[in-house]
Amino acid sequence: MKKGIASLMVVTLFGALLAGCGNKSETPSSSGGAAAGSKLKVGMVTDAGTIDDKSFNQGTWEGIQKAAGELKLTDKYLKPTGTTEADYMKEIGNLYDAGFKLIMTPGFKFETAIFKSQDKYKDAKFVLIDGSPHSGDSKPVVKENTVSIFFAEQESGYLAAIATALQIKEGEAGFIGGMEIPPVQKYNWGFQQGIQYANDKLGTKISLKKENVVYQGSFDNVAAGAQLAAQMFDRGVKVIFCAAGGVGVGAINETKTRVSAGKAVWIVGVDADQYTDGVYQGDKSVVLTSAMKKVNQAAYDMVKAEIEGNFPGGKTLTFDSKSDGVGIPVKNPNLSEDTVKKVGEVFDKLKSGEIKVAAEQGSLIK
Repeated sequence: MKKGIASLMVVTLFGALLAGCGNKSETPSSSGGAAAGSKLKVGMVTDAGTIDDKSFNQGTWEGIQKAAGELKLTDKYLKPTGTTEADYMKEIGNLYDAGFKLIMTPGFKFETAIFKSQDKYKDAKFVLIDGSPHSGDSKPVVKENTVSIFFAEQESGYLAAIATALQIKEGEAGFIGGMEIPPVQKYNWGFQQGIQYANDKLGTKISLKKENVVYQGSFDNVAAGAQLAAQMFDRGVKVIFCAAGGVGVGAINETKTRVSAGKAVWIVGVDADQYTDGVYQGDKSVVLTSAMKKVNQAAYDMVKAEIEGNFPGGKTLTFDSKSDGVGIPVKNPNLSEDTVKKVGEVFDKLKSGEIKVAAEQGSLIK
């Protein structure tokens, strides 16, 4: 994600995420496991939003819960009162003082806090998801007690685009991003490359115009998201890929309104399976599919690695198609069996290296 950072695959993956059974209290999770009775305490500090945000907070916590449930560990999360470095450092310190020596933080906003924490708490271990520790100069410094994890968003966006193009077949697409930062940009560029592949190789006719690729500039302006979506739909766009947090929520809301009025428009979700966010009637949803990053898997793997003595401290890891770290939801009522089958074939080509998706803009829009 950042220039110069080496991308390494996680050495061992441990299967798909199951329902977690950890809890917020400082007590072991109830189910047993191979490391039953372990004294390891796994903590998490949340970013802005709630623990059930269907994004990084929820994904990280679910991964911790699954590992804690299987291995009978103590787990706990703390929610800061704000989103400054000082707010994050306070809660990291609170977890450390309570004996939590494996601490996970989701999101780039933790970068400077983890930079300081990895020196301040040398006998603790840290997992920073979607970020790399630095002092404020964006120069990564990943110490031996820290792991920095990134994802190949471009591959996830690519797969979502293939599914979208195959299902929609023809028409205009759009993209709404939040802040113009590397992970959001890579979603966008991957989506554009996927649309082009589907048009060239799979017989679809999807167009994406420059005016319909927009970064709103934040992740929390719901009203702006609804407005941007409305403008795109008014210009004839049929489907919008949103990588924009709360801005995307606004776009989903606008789409629900239009679909309820009989319009045939869609949203492509991001990070997690957003199908339920798009439900407008019964179990019908405006979310066609979602470009997913398996944050839950990353969190789970890091707990397992620590328990097994394989914590990859000092490394920067990239979860991609080869490590099953990205993809689209396994099931979605809005995708046909034929679409799912063809997306699977493309996914296999990504895994084998037959298809490569660029993580840079090149000649792409924005």
